[in-house]
Amino acid sequence: MEVNAWLADVGGFLSRYSALFLGGAKNTLLLSLLAGILSILVGGGLCFLRMSRVPPLRWLANIWVEFVRGTPVLVLIMMVYYGLPLAGVHPPVPAFLGSWGERAMYGIIALTVNSGGYICEIIRSGIQSVDPGQMEAARSIGFGKARSMLMIVLPQAVKNILPNFGNEFANLIKASSQVMVIGVAELMFTYNTISGTSGRAFLPLIVIALLYFAMTFIVGLGVRALERHFKKSDR
Repeated sequence: MEVNAWLADVGGFLSRYSALFLGGAKNTLLLSLLAGILSILVGGGLCFLRMSRVPPLRWLANIWVEFVRGTPVLVLIMMVYYGLPLAGVHPPVPAFLGSWGERAMYGIIALTVNSGGYICEIIRSGIQSVDPGQMEAARSIGFGKARSMLMIVLPQAVKNILPNFGNEFANLIKASSQVMVIGVAELMFTYNTISGTSGRAFLPLIVIALLYFAMTFIVGLGVRALERHFKKSDR
């Protein structure tokens, strides 16, 4: 009877707060997706700066990467949230982000700054893992350097860096929980609302942990599916 009563209690709790949990999960995925796309663009740009033969460009990329490595995500979020308005910078806010869009944009920028530095290194290691003879062979048949990189080297590098990309996106989903400190209504932010309303501290955390696990697990499944696809194409 005690087990049935406990299950009924948990079921009632989930039914009462399911909309908040799912809304927070949706916002977490939206934040992570936008930050992930921007991070790939930023990280790719930083990678080519870091591999540039122009010293000031290399120094700029090196400073970015080393700064990101040595700074907690939470500190970056607070720096962006308070620093950009002081500098008179107000990012454009897409309409689909709704009323919390401005705060969300600061969080997305901070996550992009952080993740972009790591993706820079992931892409750079992938490019350097490709046999240099591939670039030389492409140049020997008349391809320019840019075309050789885009058509010959990068496609091979993608297969090498795919697992690391998946890990970084999973880390990005988890790191997005820290934007709760600036009032963004993502998954972890809903904990304060639900725990305060329900008077329960532990049960909401279990649900949130399972939702984060589900999101990162699905990312892992997607990455493994892509890996199998590339292995088939190689055979």
